[in-house]
Amino acid sequence: MAVVGGGPAGLMAAEMLINKGFRVDLFDAMPSVGRKFLLAGRGGLNLTHSEELPTFMTRFAERQSELAPLIADFTPTDLRDWATGLGIETFVGTSGRVFPTDMKAAPLLRAWLHRLRQAGVRFHMRHRWLGWAEDGALRFATSQGEATHQATATVLALGGASWARLGSDGAWAPILQTIGANVAPLRPANCGFDVASTGPQREGWSEHLRTRFAGQPIKPVIIEFRDDQGGITRQQGEFVLTDTGVEGSLIYAFSARIRDQIDASSQATIYLDLLPSHTPQQVLTETSRARGPRSLSTHLKSRLGIQGIKMALLHELLSPAELNNPAILAERLKALPVTLSKARPIDEAISTAGGVTFESLDANGMLKARPGVFCCGEMLDWEAPTGGYLLTASLASGRAVGAGVWRHLSAPQD
Repeated sequence: MAVVGGGPAGLMAAEMLINKGFRVDLFDAMPSVGRKFLLAGRGGLNLTHSEELPTFMTRFAERQSELAPLIADFTPTDLRDWATGLGIETFVGTSGRVFPTDMKAAPLLRAWLHRLRQAGVRFHMRHRWLGWAEDGALRFATSQGEATHQATATVLALGGASWARLGSDGAWAPILQTIGANVAPLRPANCGFDVASTGPQREGWSEHLRTRFAGQPIKPVIIEFRDDQGGITRQQGEFVLTDTGVEGSLIYAFSARIRDQIDASSQATIYLDLLPSHTPQQVLTETSRARGPRSLSTHLKSRLGIQGIKMALLHELLSPAELNNPAILAERLKALPVTLSKARPIDEAISTAGGVTFESLDANGMLKARPGVFCCGEMLDWEAPTGGYLLTASLASGRAVGAGVWRHLSAPQD
């Protein structure tokens, strides 16, 4: 049994298969497994989310029906129990996100790999998958030249196309398309965006804004997104101003909708509520108040707490006439439009959308175009925001495909 790809989905598939009594060889292109997993844990490993399962499933948008049975068999609660079995206790943060008590990814990965090795999984590093030989053997590029491996069944867990330096480069897509699998185009997900021109002969932010505020968070703030059907979605959080635009957790929550609207209309506009705790009338009362000899910046800082990066954004995006009109200024403080022109490159994205479509797979997760070959994890055509959803679905997918291999091989053969 071969598993190609040593991320969370591949490791979970290997665990399921070894527990079913199969001999498992796991191959990965990198010198060690779980590199993207470790990177994700640098700021605190977000394992899953504690919200109720029906709400949890809505985060997968149009693919929630396909992922529902997988996650029902490995729920966020099951994931926490699984981590406990590795000696990793977890806690629920104030945001509802679930983390290991020490916030680190490395101890969990070490314990997991130790358990897999003890169970008999054999790891083959620096093996980059190239496809299949004429006799059906898996082909790998290694430092010693090309190698092949015959497998009774193969699980592909090759990831998406973000952070190529960590192993997920999407090179598998044309290989699978060649054999007839349907692969939706890979696109950036949970990504930053470039801002549209904010002035004549200017691309992106002004030099002043970039120099003074790039890298700083904007908080608290609510983003409002208006879709083409008139629907409005609002969410509070924070994001970061970048040299070219915006990124961060609140942006990621909207990134799929922003990206899709840019694809359809060449740009997308988000609206920033810079004063989430104030009503529109409270804001209008303060902007209309006589300020005497005080500057607008001093007045807004004194009356509404607007200063620093928020004040700079107002100067960046509003004309002098708008800034000096109390009614318009109040309106913009509650809904400041920021127009975005393109997503950042896919290699900068946290994850990717697109991949092998569920319609290309049978009920066991096996490619209809290539019997005996199964797919799981981020290389499938689904996406989700950050917050533990990506990791939960990847682990659930790996677990499900491991069980699918067992069912396929156990079924009576024609």
